[in-house]
Amino acid sequence: MSEAWQVALGVLAGLLVAWLALVVALLVGRPGGRTLTEALRLLPDLLRLVARLARDRTLPRSLRVRLGLLVAYLAFPLDLIPDVVPVLGYADDVIVVVWVLRSVLRVAGEGPIRAHWPGTSDGCEAVLRIARSRRRGDGASAPAGSGP
Repeated sequence: MSEAWQVALGVLAGLLVAWLALVVALLVGRPGGRTLTEALRLLPDLLRLVARLARDRTLPRSLRVRLGLLVAYLAFPLDLIPDVVPVLGYADDVIVVVWVLRSVLRVAGEGPIRAHWPGTSDGCEAVLRIARSRRRGDGASAPAGSGP
């Protein structure tokens, strides 16, 4: 077998293993039905939020790069789990979006997300809940005795 075929089969096998690992991770740690449903309803606003955050020059460059890669991932027609697979097809997109938003929350706090959110305040609260915000980091005071 030629070297090119071996490389192609290796890449294909790697993608298959990654896809299977993601499916197993989704089945084992499956997001709650309500959380996934909320995220899917908020998807248009989430996409606008991510694009706005990626253009925000006040955010650290590393975050903007992550957000730009997220936009590219969402725009790319091929996913680890094809979108035609019921529920799981979009779940991988939701998981990646939540993962990146968590990193934005850890580094920049809620302020940029609230400032750039294009939808309703209830939608913003749902996004922050989905991303498991602890309401710290953007200047909001923590309750007394909660630590630094």
